Amino acid sequence: MRVLLLYPLFPKSFWSFEKTLALLNRKAMLPPLGLVTVAAILPQNWEFKLVDRNVRSVTDAEWDWADLVILSAMIVQKDDLLEQIQAAKQRGKRVAVGGPYATALPEEAQAAGADYLILDEGEITLPLFVEAISTGAESGVFRANGEKPDVTKTPIPRFDLLDMDAYAEMSVQFSRGCPFQCEFCDIIVLYGRKPRTKTPQQLLAELDRLYELGWRRSIFMVDDNFIGNKRNVKLFLKELKPWIEAHQYPFSFATEASVDLAQDQELMDAMVQCNFGAVFLGIETPDEASLTLTQKHQNTRDSLSDAVNRITRSGLRVMAGFIIGFDGEKAGAGDRIVQFVEQTAIPTALFSMLQALPDTALWHRLAKEGRLRSKSANINQTTLMNFVPTRPLEDIAREYVEAFDQLYEPKRFLDRAYRHYRLLGEATYPKKGKGSRKLLNWVTIRALLTICWRQGVLRDTRWPFWRNLWNMVRYNPGGVSSYLSVCAQIEHFLEYRAIVRREIEGQVARYLDEEARRQQTGNADADVVMGGSR
Repeated sequence: MRVLLLYPLFPKSFWSFEKTLALLNRKAMLPPLGLVTVAAILPQNWEFKLVDRNVRSVTDAEWDWADLVILSAMIVQKDDLLEQIQAAKQRGKRVAVGGPYATALPEEAQAAGADYLILDEGEITLPLFVEAISTGAESGVFRANGEKPDVTKTPIPRFDLLDMDAYAEMSVQFSRGCPFQCEFCDIIVLYGRKPRTKTPQQLLAELDRLYELGWRRSIFMVDDNFIGNKRNVKLFLKELKPWIEAHQYPFSFATEASVDLAQDQELMDAMVQCNFGAVFLGIETPDEASLTLTQKHQNTRDSLSDAVNRITRSGLRVMAGFIIGFDGEKAGAGDRIVQFVEQTAIPTALFSMLQALPDTALWHRLAKEGRLRSKSANINQTTLMNFVPTRPLEDIAREYVEAFDQLYEPKRFLDRAYRHYRLLGEATYPKKGKGSRKLLNWVTIRALLTICWRQGVLRDTRWPFWRNLWNMVRYNPGGVSSYLSVCAQIEHFLEYRAIVRREIEGQVARYLDEEARRQQTGNADADVVMGGSR
């Protein structure tokens, strides 16, 4: 069997960072870990080729070569996924589709022409698919029916299929699932509330494989909550520390975690010693009433700003997610989020309007209340809410656009990055051992010179840029390289904040026009009824 593994395009989004990646000749932030894991689970006497359309297009020769096309996608990739299904079918190919999007909305992939739906988690459903296809089945839907796989049996992903030079970071996964029950989150729907983890030896074997393949840069632990099972995480970090010391710190790590990380100093210290440099926190909102309503109780137990400061002072750069549009939210939510981000000096603050994702508790509640505007959902910063909120949608959208614009005003962003790295420089965390010296190459030097030229000469950020850089050299010289890499993100946000404003304001205008027409139609109908009654 010759299998073409195809990863659809991401639209321009908060995380796409095209202009920032271009500075380093990279094509995409992260590789398709799901597809290289699929390739490891399928029979190894099959042949595989992988094409990430965020890196390059499929060639005619690759289309002709394939007996079977397998696609996987998240909801945000759905437009290109559906197009690629149709493109494959036009070429007479059998098509199998899996991943979070197909699992949540299988009927859409099926309507586009997919022959096989390999849903839920592949460790269970891929063997079912292989068995069916070996007996000549020309279609089928394969589900786990509530069963969750033992991830300690998951094989090492086929990292060898990737064009590693194309990516800014590599991906590995330690755990699946999250113990919390946030109403809007689909992770617990897809993977359950009992975090399942790989063994330390298993993940070290994956790191060994990446090391053998020559990877020497950042690795993102794609777990939706890396610390969901703290006991197992600590056991893993205990094994990772001697490994990374023996290999002279070839990788730095970043991951996602819940805010209760701040309550465990031992865990934060262990992460820093293992060369974790950054963590993404789901803060969502500083409004406690909204957190309680959406059942994100873990964010209400302590001061959120204190938690962010404790994590930063432990030596971990904080990235965070924020959402506007919760039920019962009071006016000014956008301003309160901006104030919180400025107060805590979080440089990279993901900000979106709330979306009701398929099959979540929020989705079911809104459907029962008759408030869903669309049965589709798209987690992107340029998309209006897909349900009727408890305050005017246009007010939420206006606050969102203004807040996003303020968060990524270049001087404010650079100031937050500087203040955040000064806090990191003052951290009194256990120092890790000496790593191997990373040699600068021409691409890195050119990227640094480009940042200095654009931000330090061409733009009106020139004065704060040089002042902050000088102070970083004086007070946190070890953090200068990482600091400049965060400063480089503004190359993306300069353009993207304008896109957010244009797209959202255009959608609001269309929404208000539709509402006005609906109201006029309703009034006209009422006039007919009243005229008839007279």
